[in-house]
Amino acid sequence: MTRPTARVLALLEILQAGGTRTVADLADRLGVDERTVRRYIGHLIDLDVPVRSVRGRYGGYRLAPGYRMPPLMLTDEEALAVLLGVVAGRRAGLVTTSVAAAESAAAKVRRVLPEALGRRLDALLATADFTAPARPVVIPETSVLLMLAEAARDRRPVAVSYTAWKGRRSERTVHPYGIVAHSGRWYVTGADSASGEVRTFRLDRIETATVLPGSFEVPSGFDPAARVLSGLAGVPYLHEVSLRVQGTVEQVRHRLPPGLATVRELPAEPAEGAAGAAAEKADRTAEKGEGGGWVRVQLRAERLEWVPSVLAWLDLPFVIEYPDALRDQVRALARRLASCADAE
Repeated sequence: MTRPTARVLALLEILQAGGTRTVADLADRLGVDERTVRRYIGHLIDLDVPVRSVRGRYGGYRLAPGYRMPPLMLTDEEALAVLLGVVAGRRAGLVTTSVAAAESAAAKVRRVLPEALGRRLDALLATADFTAPARPVVIPETSVLLMLAEAARDRRPVAVSYTAWKGRRSERTVHPYGIVAHSGRWYVTGADSASGEVRTFRLDRIETATVLPGSFEVPSGFDPAARVLSGLAGVPYLHEVSLRVQGTVEQVRHRLPPGLATVRELPAEPAEGAAGAAAEKADRTAEKGEGGGWVRVQLRAERLEWVPSVLAWLDLPFVIEYPDALRDQVRALARRLASCADAE
């Protein structure tokens, strides 16, 4: 739609909120002059929208009592935002509804749009692609998500029935500090009555949730997203991996997927053996203006096969502290890469 048409719809939206609006107020909110406002009012009247003129010192314009705007009157940008929000949100695992519900909502929006705009949006949805989450989407109960979100906003404790990853069920009270969506899953993080610590819980493992009386305070500066990511990095797995990587914390974190590993700076201390040789080489590199200090990277994995490719992607000098089995995996990847590089 043209920009004037979008402003006419914006004017209708303002009037729909109720009350009498002065011409000066409408002009200020729309970013136009008062003469243009009167022209837009004329456009609405031509569309059979019952706009009433109120005379007097406090006069202006208002809608006739009982009038309701048609179900949807969207600009191109608004329609695109709504449809893409539904489709992309579902495919990214952010929409906590069934596939049928999401598709039904998109279809309802599509049916009430003008024909020309609908065809253009159909073309976009038919040709656009969306990257899939790194793992299968897990959808929690919508009622649980909304209840916890409301409790987090209002600082209200919640009693939950929770099933841990090993199948152990428990009843606990959670002070929800925040709700986080990450990689196709929803999480709530907050103080846990069972452990007395700040914990992170998957929403799809919460069977029931009940808001309790009382209130709580969120610790100053608490970052729910950062807490969830650090918690995911500490989940127990079959293998624990520890590395020393030459670079800054920012460099390493930038190249690692969020929630994969913990990264912290190391003090400049002399090392022994292979690690010492690597450190000495790094120091010589640093003297030439390249590289920098060392950081320790720790992560957990069920399988080691994918770790060497992550280390290659880092493209930074590293020393494997443990496990020794990872050394064999790195050597095997290096041989495969060299073989492919030498192939004719």
